[in-house]
Amino acid sequence: MNFVLQEGTKKPAYLQLYEAFAREIVNGAYPFGARLPSKRTVAAETGVSVITVEHAMELLCDEGYAEARERSGCFVTYRTDDFTGVPAVKQTPGPKPMAQVPAEAFPYSVYARTVRKVLLDYDRQLLARSPNDGCEALRLELCAYLLRSRGIAVKPEQIIIGSGAEYLYGLLAQLFGREQRFALEDPGYRKIRAVYEAHGLVCDPLPLRADGIDTDSLNKTEATVLHVTPFHSYPSGVTASVSKRSEYLRWARARGGFVIEDNYDSELTVSRKAEEPLFALAGGERVVYLNTFSHTISPSMRVGYLVLPAQLIGRYAETLGFYSCTVPLLEQYVLAELLRSGEYERHINRVRRQRRKALAE
Repeated sequence: MNFVLQEGTKKPAYLQLYEAFAREIVNGAYPFGARLPSKRTVAAETGVSVITVEHAMELLCDEGYAEARERSGCFVTYRTDDFTGVPAVKQTPGPKPMAQVPAEAFPYSVYARTVRKVLLDYDRQLLARSPNDGCEALRLELCAYLLRSRGIAVKPEQIIIGSGAEYLYGLLAQLFGREQRFALEDPGYRKIRAVYEAHGLVCDPLPLRADGIDTDSLNKTEATVLHVTPFHSYPSGVTASVSKRSEYLRWARARGGFVIEDNYDSELTVSRKAEEPLFALAGGERVVYLNTFSHTISPSMRVGYLVLPAQLIGRYAETLGFYSCTVPLLEQYVLAELLRSGEYERHINRVRRQRRKALAE
């Protein structure tokens, strides 16, 4: 190790250390599996504090160059044929993650470690066919997670696993059928309407106000299914008030209809108390809860889930139960392990703290 840190530069010492180690790892000075020098050794040789070295090592782990092992140190996980790190070794303007990976994406080192654990634990079981609704391990962990984080009490048979939001929108279109009219937020996420109309559904766009959908428009629509994003609706950013959410539920009960609760961004709220989901407010009646891991883990994680109310379980089994699960078992078991181990919630809490800190600055 022969690192010379520049003084009098705007680039902090921990970032200089990270860049130096990244270059050495990619150039082969520290091959895959090699142990990096201890934090105290690096601190002594570079003249910085152990805390500064810890920051650099954490960044190396987050970007997938290394992984920390308890009481053993940091070990290189970068391989020359990995996609991670390749753009990060460009010396001008310096190491950086792939442009399409958001800064708040799940730590790669944790994800990689979890994948390895699942591969070892399940072995050839991962080559088996997934149950149609998704593997039991993931659905059980989702039940526990939803209860402790959202106050949603459900059974595994109420959960359907699928490959992302658009696929799940398609399932809901088929579940309710073309005879049902759908009401949507306006403005709203354009793919929702595009998927529904591609399945032959008629959609009524209802104008959004500061606290949710306009009451008069909601009462006038002939729709019986209401698709809403009650928290941080895209692209308006509107969050429905408690009274407005109660209004949605009264609307569904009065019409014998249903509300589809699209909760894609609720986990990452900066509020210390998460918004209570419609599903929980309704006691699990006449609300379909929908969420994905694409926003909270990474865009490449095309895995989502539906939580059906009890009155729709039989209808789903009869009309759509024949569909095979579109998510490979490996990804399902990885997600189950992330939920079981607490790594998923630690990541959520870390992102929320970062967002609160950014707002306070």
